[in-house]
Amino acid sequence: MGIFDRFRGRRSGRSSGRSDPAADLAYLRQWVAEHDGVEAFIEPQTTVTEVTVVLVAADGEWTRRRAGGDAGAHRLSDKLKIPVYDVQKVGYPQRMRDHDARRRIERDRELRRQLED
Repeated sequence: MGIFDRFRGRRSGRSSGRSDPAADLAYLRQWVAEHDGVEAFIEPQTTVTEVTVVLVAADGEWTRRRAGGDAGAHRLSDKLKIPVYDVQKVGYPQRMRDHDARRRIERDRELRRQLED
């Protein structure tokens, strides 16, 4: 037992926090089929997350899943037949930020409407 093990906590079954790659691929295939103009953006590994891929549709709607590393993200884009970009080089598309802003406004309006009722 290492000196910091007590603080990290014990995890039984390390894979319990990991997603099922086959289920992720099925979900992403369905998501791409249901949306137009989808592009993939690879996000780098951080101290908290693995390499992830963000799929962004033409209207700015998006979804994120683990990618299985850079190679996994590129294989994913090949399987889904969509373009792939490195988010560290090109950044997130403006349409994604615009979509989030619209959703935030919609949530605020709905909350105000509920409070007024």
